[in-house]
Amino acid sequence: MQNFKLMATMGAGLEALVARELKDMGYATQTENGRVFFQGTMEDIYRTNLWLRVADRIKIVVTEFDAKTFDQLFEKTKAFPWEDLLPYDAEFPVNGRSKNSILHSVPTVQAITKKAIVNRLTDAYHARGYLPETGNRFVLETAVDKDHVMITLDTTGDSLFKRGYRTEKGGAPLKETMAAALVNLAHWFTDNPFVDPTTGSGTIAIEAALIGRNIAPGLNREFDITSWDWFDKKIGETLKAQARQLIDFEVELDITGYDIDENMIEIAKANAEAAGVGDDIVFKQLAAKDWSTDKINGVLVANPPYGERLGDEDAARQLYSEMGHIYNHMPTWSKYILTSDEGFEEAFGAKETKKRKLYNGALKVDLYQYWGKKIR
Repeated sequence: MQNFKLMATMGAGLEALVARELKDMGYATQTENGRVFFQGTMEDIYRTNLWLRVADRIKIVVTEFDAKTFDQLFEKTKAFPWEDLLPYDAEFPVNGRSKNSILHSVPTVQAITKKAIVNRLTDAYHARGYLPETGNRFVLETAVDKDHVMITLDTTGDSLFKRGYRTEKGGAPLKETMAAALVNLAHWFTDNPFVDPTTGSGTIAIEAALIGRNIAPGLNREFDITSWDWFDKKIGETLKAQARQLIDFEVELDITGYDIDENMIEIAKANAEAAGVGDDIVFKQLAAKDWSTDKINGVLVANPPYGERLGDEDAARQLYSEMGHIYNHMPTWSKYILTSDEGFEEAFGAKETKKRKLYNGALKVDLYQYWGKKIR
C-alpha cells in the first residue's frame, strides 16, 4: 500500500497534544508551528481522521519544491503526475498562503497552481475544452514559506471539530477539538469525578465522556477521502467496526455539567444524547456560586464567560471571584479555567500553579491551572 507524507493541522498551542496523540498511535512525528508531520498509508489517513481528538485536519503533502518565480511555480507544479490523484471530473479548488516569500501574491499563487494542474490533467486525459469539475471534491492548498512551496491535499473535508453531535450551541461555543484538548491537559482519570461548572452546550463534559468511554471522535461522520475513487471504502468500514469494539461499556463515569441557564442545560442534554453519552453525564441547572461538593480528588474544567464573550467585564470578574471563594477551599481538586481576562488571578484570589497560552479561534486565552493534592 502506498505510503504518504502526512500533515495534521491544529490550533496554535496544541501541537504537542496532537504529536502525543500520534505517538500514542505508533507514529513517528516532526512538529512545526500549527502542524505535525508523519508517514502513513491510506489506512493511516482514515485512522487518524477517525481517532485524533485535538487535530483539525489530515492532509497529504503532495509535492514540495523551491520557487522564486511564477514560471518555476507553474512548471514544477505541472511536472507532478496529478492524474494519479485527481480523476477527470474532479472538483479541485486551490487555496493559498504565502509568508516571507518573493511570491507574495496569494491570489496569483492560487491561479498559477490551478492553471498548471489544469494543463497537466488536460494533457493526461486528452480533454477538449474545460475540465468539468462536476465530480468529487479534492481541496488543495499551495503554501509558500521562505520561497519553499508545499502543495497539500485535504483528506478530511469538514474540520474534525465537527463531530456530528452538536445539534445546538450557545452564544460563544468552544470547538470540540479545544474541549478535548482541555480534558487532555487536565490529566483526568476516569476513577475521579469530573465537573464543568459553566457547561453551556455541554461540549467539555461530552468530550470527557467520549474520552472516558474510548469512543472515537469521528465515529459518527465521514471524511472527504471516503468519496475518492482510489480509496478502498472497506478500510473505513473495517476501522469503524474496530473502533466500535474498542468502546469501554464497563467503565463507571462521574461527570457533571452545570449552567445557570435552563435552556443551555436542555441543549447540553440533547447534544450528549446525540454523541451517545447521554447516560454518562448529569446536567443540572445551577449557578457557579451555588455549587459545592463533598467529593475528593476531582477535576474541574471551566470555560466561563469572559469579557469578550459576556460583553461585561465586571460581571465576568464577579463570577471569577465567586468561583475562587468556592474552589480555593477544595485542596484535593485540580482546577483548569480558560479565560482571556488577564485580571483573572486577582479576581479569583489565588495564583495559578501553571498558566498555558492557547488560542480560542483567533483570541489569545490562558488556561489557569491549579493542581490539587490528591488523597488516596
